[in-house]
Parts: sequence; structure tokens; C-alpha cells
Amino acid sequence: MNLSLNWLREYVPVDLAPDALADLLTMAGLEVDGVEATGPSLDGVVVGHVLSAEPHPNADRLRVCRVDLGPELNADGEPVQIVCGAPNVAAGQRVPVATVGTVLMLPPKNGKPVPAEAGSDRQPVTIKKGKIRGEVSRGMICAEDELGLGDGHDGILVLETDAAPGTPLDQVIETPGDVVYDIAITPNRPDATSHIGVARDVAALTETRLTLPDVETPPAGGEAADRISVEIADEEGCPRYVGMVITGVTVGPSPAWLAERLEAIGVRPINNVVDVTNYVLHEMGQPLHAFDLALVAGETIRVRASEPGETVTTLDDQERTLPEGTLLICDAEKPVAIAGVMGGANSEVSESTTDILLESAYFDPARIRSASKALNLQTDASYRFERGVDPTAQTRAAARAAALIAELAGGTVVPGMVDAHPVRHEPTVVTLRPERARQLIGAEIEDDEMVALLTAIRFEVTDAEADTLDAFAEGALASGHIEDATEAADHAGLRVVVPPFRPDVEREVDVIEEVARLWGYDHVPTPRTAPVALVPAKDQPADRTLAAARRQLAALGFRELFTNSLVPKETAATYAGADWTGSEAEPVETLNPISQEIAAMRPSLLHGLVGAAAYNQKRGADAIRFFETGRVYRRSADAGRPVEGYAEHTALGIAVSGTLQPQTWDAPAREADIYDLKGVVMAVLREAGVQRVSETPRREPTDLTAYAIELHVGKHRLAVLARVSDAVMQAADLTAPLYAAEIHWEAAARVAKTGLPRYQRISRFPTVERDLALVVDAAQPVGPLAETIRQRGGKLLRGVRLFDLYEGERMEAGKKSAAFALTFGADRTLRDKDVDKAVAGIVKALEREHGAVLRS
Repeated sequence: MNLSLNWLREYVPVDLAPDALADLLTMAGLEVDGVEATGPSLDGVVVGHVLSAEPHPNADRLRVCRVDLGPELNADGEPVQIVCGAPNVAAGQRVPVATVGTVLMLPPKNGKPVPAEAGSDRQPVTIKKGKIRGEVSRGMICAEDELGLGDGHDGILVLETDAAPGTPLDQVIETPGDVVYDIAITPNRPDATSHIGVARDVAALTETRLTLPDVETPPAGGEAADRISVEIADEEGCPRYVGMVITGVTVGPSPAWLAERLEAIGVRPINNVVDVTNYVLHEMGQPLHAFDLALVAGETIRVRASEPGETVTTLDDQERTLPEGTLLICDAEKPVAIAGVMGGANSEVSESTTDILLESAYFDPARIRSASKALNLQTDASYRFERGVDPTAQTRAAARAAALIAELAGGTVVPGMVDAHPVRHEPTVVTLRPERARQLIGAEIEDDEMVALLTAIRFEVTDAEADTLDAFAEGALASGHIEDATEAADHAGLRVVVPPFRPDVEREVDVIEEVARLWGYDHVPTPRTAPVALVPAKDQPADRTLAAARRQLAALGFRELFTNSLVPKETAATYAGADWTGSEAEPVETLNPISQEIAAMRPSLLHGLVGAAAYNQKRGADAIRFFETGRVYRRSADAGRPVEGYAEHTALGIAVSGTLQPQTWDAPAREADIYDLKGVVMAVLREAGVQRVSETPRREPTDLTAYAIELHVGKHRLAVLARVSDAVMQAADLTAPLYAAEIHWEAAARVAKTGLPRYQRISRFPTVERDLALVVDAAQPVGPLAETIRQRGGKLLRGVRLFDLYEGERMEAGKKSAAFALTFGADRTLRDKDVDKAVAGIVKALEREHGAVLRS
């Protein structure tokens, strides 16, 4: 939000320097992101004392002046010589002098004065030392318009001051500029979205008086109620609607003061009626809307929810299809505005408008936020409504705007107003225990000082009644907070009535936070000691192994990614398939997302890997080596989860694509394939202590994969690795095949064999090698064969390796040959009969479980 310092000073006297005020606001919770000074720059312009002004020897209209600029700016200790063409320059004057090197924004040389605010018509000119008609000139004595201080150009500006020569001019005269602050308003501070709201905090922080504009609020009813009628069909969405009528207005440009106020904070002036509504919005924080009363059918306003497929053409001439349930402002025939967001083009105020219906309402924040996000339409009004405006300020804001419209547009305010108010505001009452506040803040703040701080921001504070404290203690006991109940009984409390413009303050701790920020976080003393846990947090094995895996992948040349865990709903649905995640589950959607781009939690890491690969491929990257660790989310029916209905776990994603080995003089280039990815995944799992991993190939294409391999240990599904499908590649515009894997790291940690490594000496006895050539069905995966060999080989089997796989003319149709190299060993010299027995057991198991036939 932009805040004008000049505007702020209308409500609170501010004597602080602009930067000091920025620091004060930031420390009070209103973070200032930027400070911009507007108006003319007087850097390099100083006060000069004209000692003499003699006629120029070579020009009738010029004078050669000797000017004292002070000891630091004079030339070699002597006054400087400046040639000046102004008719009114004379000895003894104090004048503004632009010194050599100063940059001035000068008006064009066409003889016409240019207003100081018309900066776009001015050109920068650097003042240089030079000669004018043969005489040296070191600077420029300035006129009013040359400094941007006014329109005068009849002569130089003569200063009414006795300031010493060399004094910067901005210390002598008041410039017409302003200072604009860019304040980052957090969602819990809707009260600070206006100049009066910020002024309230400044007054409290500087212990000065807050001055509010005089507003005469008419009673409900009267002629205005006879002129218009208001019906609220959706009381939950619109608890209050205030309408006032102004007749006989003349719509035209706003006066300069109003236009300047709005322009200073970045709001474009439109006309005197609309500008008043914007002015009051930024002054008081209450959005308003002006309707052309002649275009409101039946002089009736009806507030209702939209129906399916309903459309509205808004003030920006865009026809918008509304989500069902959007709050609408309608007349007797049609919608005339999207409540709290933007008005309709069919009731817009124009130059032909003479009668105005002024709307001032309170709308449900959640409904406005939902409509604004769904329509991708945020306005100054929706920005405030969705945070929660003061539910009691509608009449005062309407009366303020109506009076200004009548003053600036020449109209007459119709007596009375319509105040449809089906749901009344109930103030929030909180019990504050000063001792509890001192404990949480860590500072000895007196009770009276707490009361003064809260009262300064319009909280009502009185001594709490005894029954209130008893009820507080009973509630603490009922919720199990025995310590709080004891404190409630032991210490007196204060009854705090929260003002309606602070909907964020609901609990005692919220009130304590207000005390802390007004007292000053920088005043809280730093404790000499800080309590620490006697027992440090236990390092989890899964965290240790994951950190080791990250280091391992980085050492292998992989680059780590960090992508957003929030994704669009459509993306979450696409990447939640069981072909990748291992189970059918609905994605987790966020409530009231601030953007449709971050409306759901990611169900896997695949989307981030695909997106990063596509981004890098488009920019010429050939060899893709990525990995990412992070949490993934899904819905779950498991009641044992920490949050019922939802599940999340840590995953490790790995991706490879492109050239694995560039072409060299002795070897051709080689592209990465799924076996390269598998080698990396198996190395990571092996380093993490995962053993006896079984592989299940999946040759059929799915939505996400062209083909895949699933890794298991027993019944635990650990990982999937695949070449991503053609559909995914096309959607992401990938230019080369992408091979990706995702490891369920917590599942891997559960089956890992962890502990200190054990030393095992190399056997001094020789090993025995045997080869097994098996004939199996062509569809038989090799992985289960190798696993059976390991399981049946007994203690003597030291290793299994597939060294040949053959399908061809010499094989029976539908069959293939798989040849394994088996290594046997023991802490003794093996005999042939020991090895033969082990091999025989393996062959029988292969025949029985896989239908394998030993090939001769």
C-alpha cells in the first residue's frame, strides 16, 4: 500500500525525518518496503550572497556577478563569478545558486512557463563552468521555475533569509514535494490499509493526538429511504448495506488538491465523483461505489448470490462469467456490480450523470476473496474487503463521501440514508492478565502503561469483573491448561474490548502482541541466559541417510532442485496417478488459495523434475542430471495419520536425460537410458543400507510412463523409475527422452540395515566360479531369477551376475536364454561336491518356481 506523508500529516503531526518514520513503522509491524521522495530535487543548490552585479562588457542584458558561496564552494577562497541575465539581480541579495555539476530539470526554451509538476516536459541539464560572451561563469543563479518551485520566470528567486552562504537550499525553504511510503500490509492488519489507520499507530507510537475529519452522519430513514430501497437476500454475504443519494451533481475533473492526493499514491484521477470514493477509501479504509441512479432500475438495490452461468460486464468492459455463489449487487432487473470487487459498466457514472446512489457496505471477507481469486480480478476494494473492513464504519464513510461529492460536484445530499443492517456487530472482549503479558514479552511493563498503549489505539480497557476471571480459569482447567488457570486465580486481569476495525485480535495473546509492538520490540531486554534442552534432539536415521544421498548425488555430478510444493489443481491431478505414486489417491487441495497456480499440494516430485528438464533443454542444456528432495502429499483413509484424512512423506526424485558420454576420438557418444538411472538409484539405496531389492518391470505404457521398473523390499514399495510418457513429454515440450525416478525415502529408511560398518577381512582361500545357462519364457523377467539364485545359494554363494541374454534363431519360439556367473567362497578350500550341491539346489528351485530348464 502506498502512503503519502503529506496526507498522513492531516491526521497526526509528524516531525520525524522520512527515514526515521519508516523505521518506526517497520518496528511496529508495518514493514516499509520503499521510501520515495517526490517533487523537485535541490541537490547541489545552495544559498549564495551576491556581492556585486556589474553590467556585462559584451552584452547589454547580462550582468557579471560576484557571489559568495561559502568557504567550501568558493574558488580558491574567493567569491565565484556568475553571469546572470535576470533583470532583478542586485548586490546584497541572498539567491539560490546551482553549483557546477548540479543537474536541474529545466523547462523548454519556448518562453512559456511550465508548471513544476509537469515533470515530463522538463529536460535534465548539467550546470558546467563555461564562458558567456567572453566572461567566465561558475554556476547559475536560479529562477523559481528553474528549481521546480513554481511558475515564475520574470527574474531570479530572491530569498528572504539571512542563512550563511553555502547553506543547502532545502534547509532554508520548504519544497512542494511529498514522501511516499510503500508499506507491506500483512493479512492480519486490515486496519492499516488506510491513512487514518496508519495515523492511529503513528499517534500511539509518538504519543501525539490523532485528528479525524469532522463528519455529520445523518440518521437512517428520511427522504433517502423514500427514494431508494435495499433488500439483502444473502445476509451471510452482506451483513450491512448503507445507501445515500446526492442529486444535481455536475461530473467533471477533480480539483488540483484531490487529483494530487490520488496521484501521489499511484491512483489515476477519473472524475470528481469517482475520485471522492477513492479518496475516502484510502483515507478511511472503507471501499465505496457510486452508481448513476438513473441507470438503477426501479431505484432498488438487491444483494444476492449469483446463479450458474451468470455474467456481468464490469467497468473495464470485460464480460465475466461468475462462479456460482458470487455476491452480486442488482437492481430491479439486472446485476449492476460484483459486490466488493468491481462495479458494472451498465450503471457507471459518466459526464451525463446528475443523480448519484452511493454504496457503503460490509461484505463477508471469505466471499470476496473467493470471487476475486476465481475471477483473477483484484482491486483496491477487494484488497480491503477480503481482509475485513470495520463493520461499523459504513455510515461515517458514506456521509464523508457524500459531503465531499456535494462540495466538489455542486450537488445536494438527500437527507437521511438507507441502513440495511440484518446482522449486528458483536464486539470481541478479551481478558488480559498483565503478569502473563510481562512473562511472554520478557519485560517489566507496568499495568498503567499497558492500559495507555492499548487505549492509544482505541482499545477499551477496564478492570475485569471477578466472574470473568473465574470463567477464564474454568475454561483453562477444562482445556487442561492448569498453569493458566492458576495464574488466572492468582493475578488480576483487565477487560479489553477490541475495536471493530481489528478483527485479527481474538485472544489474550493477540492483545499481548499489541502491547509488545507499541512498547517496542527493540526495547525488550536481551536475557543474560537462555534455556536450552538438556538432551539435544535425536538425529533420525532417515535424515542422516538422506543427507548422505544428497552428497552422493552431488558427487556424481547431479544438480539439486528446489521447486514449489504448491501446484495447480490440474497438475496435481495429472501427477497423482497410481502408475507413479503407487496408489490411487485424490490430491490435497488448499483452502482459499491466493492463486490458482498454487491451489494444491504436489502428490509427487515428478512435475518439478519434468519442468526443470524442459526449462533447461529449451536453453540448450544437453546433459540433464537433476535431483530433488521434499515432501509429497495425498489424501488417505488411514485414521492413524497425524492429520486424519491426509498423508505425506519425504521423497527423493532423480532425473537424467541427454548425452551421458560425449563423443571422443576412441568412443562414440552415448545417450542416457533407464539402466543408467537404475544404476544411480541402486547405488543410492545400497549406500543407505537397503539390501535385497527386487525389481518388477512394467512394459505397458501409462499416462505418466512409457515403461517402468518398480523396486520392492519384501512387501514394501520403495521406488519407481521410468521413461516418462510421450504425452508428458509433449505437454512439457521436452526435446529428448527423460528418465526419472522417485524413492519413498521413509519406506527405504524402514527397511535399511543401519549401524556401524563391520570389518570383514579378505578371505585367503580361493573362490569357485560356476556358470548357469537357463532357458526360460521370453516374458520371464531376469530379476526374479537372480533373486531365487541368491535365496537358494546358501552361505557359500558370494555373488550373482547376469553375463548373457540371448533371443534368436537358435532358440525355440517364445523362449530366451539367460546366463549367470555364480561365485562361491568360504573360509576354507571348497570341494567340488560342496559347490555341486549348492548348484543343484539352485537349479531345482529355478525349475520349480520359474519353469527354467538348464541349457547344456
